[in-house]
Amino acid sequence: MSHILETTVAGRTLKVEFGKVGALSDCAILVSYGETVVLINANASKQPREGIDFFPLSVEYEERLYSVGKIPGGFIKREGRPSEKAILHARAIDRPLRPLFPDGYRNDVQIVCTVLSVEQDNQPDILAMNGASLALCLSSIPYDKPVATVSVGLIDGKFILNPTLKEREESDLNLTVCATKDRVMMIEAGSYEIDEEVMYDAIMFAFEECKKIVSFQEKAMAEFGKEKIVPVLYKVDETLEKEVREFSYPMIKEAMYITDKDKRNDAIDKVKETINEHFSEKYADDLKDVSEVVYTLQKEIVRNMILRDKRRPDERAFNQVRNIDCEVALLPRTHGTGLFTRGLTQVMTVATIGPLADVQILDGLGDEEFKRYMHHYNFPSYSVGEVRPLRGPGRREIGHGALAEKALEPLMPSEEEFPYTIRLVSEVLSSNGSTSQASVCGSTLALLDAGVPIKRPAAGIAMGLVTSEDLSEEEILTDIQGIEDFFGDMDFKVAGTEKGITAIQVDTKIEGLSNNCIKVTLEEAKKARMHILGKIKDCIPEARKELSPYAPRVYTMTIDPEKIRDVIGSGGKTINKIIAETGVKIDIKEDGTIYVMSEDSVGADRALKMIDDLTKEVEVGEIYLGKVTRITNFGAFVEILPGKEGLVHISKLDFTRVNKVEDVVSVGDEILVKVTEIDEQGRVNLSRKDAIKRDEESNDDSKKQ
Repeated sequence: MSHILETTVAGRTLKVEFGKVGALSDCAILVSYGETVVLINANASKQPREGIDFFPLSVEYEERLYSVGKIPGGFIKREGRPSEKAILHARAIDRPLRPLFPDGYRNDVQIVCTVLSVEQDNQPDILAMNGASLALCLSSIPYDKPVATVSVGLIDGKFILNPTLKEREESDLNLTVCATKDRVMMIEAGSYEIDEEVMYDAIMFAFEECKKIVSFQEKAMAEFGKEKIVPVLYKVDETLEKEVREFSYPMIKEAMYITDKDKRNDAIDKVKETINEHFSEKYADDLKDVSEVVYTLQKEIVRNMILRDKRRPDERAFNQVRNIDCEVALLPRTHGTGLFTRGLTQVMTVATIGPLADVQILDGLGDEEFKRYMHHYNFPSYSVGEVRPLRGPGRREIGHGALAEKALEPLMPSEEEFPYTIRLVSEVLSSNGSTSQASVCGSTLALLDAGVPIKRPAAGIAMGLVTSEDLSEEEILTDIQGIEDFFGDMDFKVAGTEKGITAIQVDTKIEGLSNNCIKVTLEEAKKARMHILGKIKDCIPEARKELSPYAPRVYTMTIDPEKIRDVIGSGGKTINKIIAETGVKIDIKEDGTIYVMSEDSVGADRALKMIDDLTKEVEVGEIYLGKVTRITNFGAFVEILPGKEGLVHISKLDFTRVNKVEDVVSVGDEILVKVTEIDEQGRVNLSRKDAIKRDEESNDDSKKQ
């Protein structure tokens, strides 16, 4: 039986329909908001997956180009691998849901969000996040804590709930908040240097709106939710746990209190060997459970160290940033490089600038067609001292690259200020916490080294959290390292400038963050950011005035838009000829702006002259050096500009009488001619003798001087 539920969000109807489609799914719902429609399917395996020590949740965000009336580009006319945006949306849906499943639940759970129809005013990813929560709540899957998601814009100091396309274009803030009725679970933000207090108020505004949607989901679950399956939760045998704990705790605690990371890891490895040897005979078939208890003890010891002993693993103060080192101009042939080191985390970013023709073409559901600024992030296995095959970028790499890109995007110069395509590649050389924010810092250094006139330098920091079991106690940590991220409760990344925040990404491992935690974290992150910005400024205070000698130069000229076809020529023949003869790259805009890019100034000047000649208007009284193209008995036709010729009448060829045109000129000769008239039909009349006369007069004047 089909059911329809409706509520109002930001003055628009949010509608949920279930029981109509996908009868074989545990729960399948159609969620619509305006004319945007997303299908959500939630399913779980009947039995837990054997031999794993994690919760196997997968979230898929499937974009269908028919949803925006497009046919996929390329030779294969169907959707291929997920776009970067689809991957980012799937990650955003996963993060707030995962911590709310029961501990020890190891059944495979899959949530598939298929975008069926898109109205640009209503974002499908926001709809999918709400739909995923509701589908889980209505299903028999053991999940019963609704989360809601809203987006917030900021226009003229006023917060806008779920802004439309036009409002998003005008907004200084693009904020997404996901929350339960009690706490904030996830934050994503991109902004134009927003103040911390304003950002906090925006998050609280979103939180209050989320509560209303949660209430809607709770009512739906109470009325139509399926009976929840009682799950089989993985639990270690109590006797085994007690024995391992009694034997191992002192050794693990001693190892975990070692300050040096390498020495601590070596000590832990030896402790694990000792523990496995001790229990290898008695619990030969349950050594995975032994390892599970060891992991639990490590986590417990680190958390107690922070909460009870008020001590961090490396003995830093809770608000202290690790030692920082900045360096630029490492690589001789690249356009710009920055090496940023914070403790044992090290990222090198390389900046490359290219012609506007190198923009990335986008084939997605949004209205954006291309990007002229790209940031890519690589996380090889050697960065953590491991050995594994090198593959293409995974979801993590794509997510971290997108976050760094978002942090720097508001600071990039406009196309008019800097007519180049910009690509940044961050190579993680060593990882011990927050490489994504180190990428922001390394990218700032690389951009300044490359001479890109960004508005201001940016820096990023990752904040952590450790809470008591009942969430009543909490300690906030600045600049978390790997062990604090691994055993902690929060990864709160904040990037920005001296003026304000440009990007935020927050996810938690607990049932959300308190309001006070969010407020204090933003304040402490600002202090850390200012400290890092000071280090960047000490290294390179501003963008270099000159580009790298190996970077291409852009030369700009403007022509009448009506003349664009003259430059391109039939089938592109004219522009391709210019490119072939001069070795330049040319990009032409609809408004008549032409960008010529070349590493060779001679080639660029030649290309500019060729374009100028193609588009220049013939003017009466001007003298041109033209080429004779054909001869008749009454005169000679001379091409004075590309594709533009005029007639020199036989009487205008010389001062004396000319009997035959061939007596004075031949086809192919270059001669000076003066434009004497352009008649009503556009025909150009030329005179050689008037041009010669003026030339002789000029020579006489120069001799007299």
